[in-house]
Amino acid sequence: MKVLVIGGGGREHALCWRLRQSPLVRQVWCAPGNGGISQDAECLPVDGKDVAALVALASRLQPDLTVVGPELPLVNGVVDEFEKAGMRIVGPSRSAARLEGSKVFAKEFLARHSIPTAPLYGHYDSAGAAYSALCAVDWPVVIKADGLCAGKGVFVAPDPDQATAFIERLMEKREFGAGGGRVLMEEALEGQELSYIVLADGQATISLVPTRDHKRLLDGDRGPNTGGMGAFSSDTLLSAPLEERIRESIVAPTLRGLAADGIPYRGFLYFGLMLTSGGAMVLEFNCRLGDPEAQAVVARMDFDLAAALLAVTEGKLATVPPAWKPGASACVVMAAAGYPGEVKTGAVISGLTGATAQGGGWAFHGGTRRDGDKYYISSGRALGLTSSAHSIEGALASAYSLAAAISFEGAHFRKDIGHSALASSAAGG
Repeated sequence: MKVLVIGGGGREHALCWRLRQSPLVRQVWCAPGNGGISQDAECLPVDGKDVAALVALASRLQPDLTVVGPELPLVNGVVDEFEKAGMRIVGPSRSAARLEGSKVFAKEFLARHSIPTAPLYGHYDSAGAAYSALCAVDWPVVIKADGLCAGKGVFVAPDPDQATAFIERLMEKREFGAGGGRVLMEEALEGQELSYIVLADGQATISLVPTRDHKRLLDGDRGPNTGGMGAFSSDTLLSAPLEERIRESIVAPTLRGLAADGIPYRGFLYFGLMLTSGGAMVLEFNCRLGDPEAQAVVARMDFDLAAALLAVTEGKLATVPPAWKPGASACVVMAAAGYPGEVKTGAVISGLTGATAQGGGWAFHGGTRRDGDKYYISSGRALGLTSSAHSIEGALASAYSLAAAISFEGAHFRKDIGHSALASSAAGG
């Protein structure tokens, strides 16, 4: 097959890397790609947000399969347009992608289909209405932008002053764009977060290994929200009984509800969960693989991803048996100076070749450009340093060994990725 991957971040690098290993695949393109992706695919300079340009590109290339990485083209209807043109593509329709494109839509869907989630205070179309609503909430309160904000539109506000400041940034200053034009507020839940992702073909599903990501910039879950500073997966992250309850009380009702609403779901569906004392509850949906969760997931894959994605387009996913490497995986994001604010670009990256040549893991590129044999910083989350091992301790040690070997001006990364798993392991949990 010839495969086109849409996107240009660390998730897309991980997808290209895994797809290239399939005996079914002879050509991989990535639009627009990045410096590191050019090692594993031919990068094509097309705006990943421009649906018409993507359709034109695919009409010229005639790929046998297209895979969509990021959320914006999905919300913009890229799958609908490809299917109109008779081209195979993996991803949800525009209607199904509203689960991620609108937090209000997702919340109403959860309520309509009795899927467990946090109680809702309300949603608000003006800053004035949102400020007024703060008088009747319990603290802390969760404030969410309705639309897409690159993973930065959610804030657990501990007090009225910080809640007011976040609403002002969203709704008045529009720091995160049009996605902040409407907000909702809900009760804060206590527990451990979990990323549970499935691949669906409209009827059958494959569950991917569970992961946990780290959204905040700094160690100890401090600092501003980011798109994700690291993730890990392990055999001990989720017990079999709890996973079965998640599938029965959340995954199956979601897919049934979508079908009942006339929007059968095909593609990756990400359930952002909180594991509370009362059971798992849905925090959010993403209509694609997470980033950096994807890097941790592909590091443990022991099946042909290309075959599974092709089966999605044919409605034959039930015939694909998923297999996973036992143990654990980890991804540590190395970010550029200024991230998640104004990023300083252009710094040269040192140590990449030597670090990965040792065979201890993979450097998936999220924000780099390539010039000859040199790589430079082009955006905030530059690298996802990823490894798998028989234990979470081994996976983390290998990923951090990569981080220690690679450098660029202003580089920073969290030092506590996976510490919750290490603490659980030390305690015998």
